[in-house]
Amino acid sequence: MSDTTANKLSIKRVGMAMSLFFAISFLACIIWGLITPWSMHMHDAWVSLLPGFVWLTPIGFLIGLVESYLYGWWIALIFVPLYNRFA
Repeated sequence: MSDTTANKLSIKRVGMAMSLFFAISFLACIIWGLITPWSMHMHDAWVSLLPGFVWLTPIGFLIGLVESYLYGWWIALIFVPLYNRFA
């Protein structure tokens, strides 16, 4: 394997890793919001970043989880080709 091949990132691997990272982070923030006082919640940020998200509704939770996952893929689709181009 050449050095240039060894330095390249896989869109599939980075996409899955980033997507799961964002989904797990979203879940952690929801749990944090359930166990902390209202003033420490991130629900305002989620409403701004995740269109269709509504705090503590099943559909809002599902929308937030799916959109968080998709943001991971979006980052991978942009970042990996740029990284591989300049590696």
